[in-house]
Amino acid sequence: MKLEDLGYTDALENFRCENKLQDFDIGRIVAEHKERYIVKTEHGDYEAEITGNLRFSAKGREDFPAVGDWVAITLYDSDFSIIHKVLPRFSTISRQAVGHFGEIQIIATNIDYALLVQAADRDFNINRLERYLTICYSSNVNPIIVLTKTDLITDDLKDDIVARIRQRIKNIPVFTISNETQAGYEDLKKMIQKGKTFCFLGSSGVGKSSLLNNLAGRNLMKTNTISSSTNKGRHVTSHRELIVLENGGILIDNPGMREVGVADAAQGLETTFDLIFDLSKNCKFKDCTHTSEIGCAVLQAVDEGNLDAALYENYMKMEREKKHFESTVAERRKKEKSFGKMVKDYKNLKKKNKE
Repeated sequence: MKLEDLGYTDALENFRCENKLQDFDIGRIVAEHKERYIVKTEHGDYEAEITGNLRFSAKGREDFPAVGDWVAITLYDSDFSIIHKVLPRFSTISRQAVGHFGEIQIIATNIDYALLVQAADRDFNINRLERYLTICYSSNVNPIIVLTKTDLITDDLKDDIVARIRQRIKNIPVFTISNETQAGYEDLKKMIQKGKTFCFLGSSGVGKSSLLNNLAGRNLMKTNTISSSTNKGRHVTSHRELIVLENGGILIDNPGMREVGVADAAQGLETTFDLIFDLSKNCKFKDCTHTSEIGCAVLQAVDEGNLDAALYENYMKMEREKKHFESTVAERRKKEKSFGKMVKDYKNLKKKNKE
């Protein structure tokens, strides 16, 4: 397999030459298991670890390699390698790290398109779709909406769901498919382009693994059903993995996400909720929060029925989350700076005492 088959570009090769990395092999991370990586190269797949220098210089979790990254490596033995450098990312899909306030979790990198997958029979939630859209727009990734399990609902209900999506979300492709009957797959397969990387975003149990198997034409991932006791999806995919399809398309499967906290979402919110941002230009105050101000064009549009109240509420909720995340990041950085100063002062004092 050539590097170009994995999505390698002239821009990456130019970076490699400019940074004198020709002595290293180049590969793409296709799987991650607790800081142990699988890197696919022209010579095959290799297990990999990062160098101590790369680990020491990382400022946060987002600086570590992730599935989708291009890396410069040294090959050892028949199946082991060391990662020396992560090549520049042209896109990074991330979210707030669950249980780690103020930190970012990388979902995947160097993604061209994200398939936003929801099950039409039980998982459909337009507010969550807007969250995924915000993540995509913040990450410079093109979104595609995919509704699965359409064989479990009536055609009228399917048409109603699609109409609701298109009323609130403009200019985004929407595909309806059935993993059982294969209905809708031909149209979706036309979107999968050779050399382009696609990433799945969706909750557990929405049919992502079945979708991947059907696109690949073979069983690559285990599938499971919805839990009858909780009506929630069971986790089948336990790690991120990059797969090259026979038609040349590149897919990254992800574990289901029950929590989707947006991070670094200023531009993403503005694109997802462009109608609100357009209306805000007519607000009386430039720093209007759209909560209770007199002369707020956004609130006026909601009151007059010109702006969907549910869309407004979802925007306000995500805006509050963004501000909380930003304040948490600022507080964490302040603590890190204070701790760094304390360590520096201790070293200086220790040196002075020796002298």
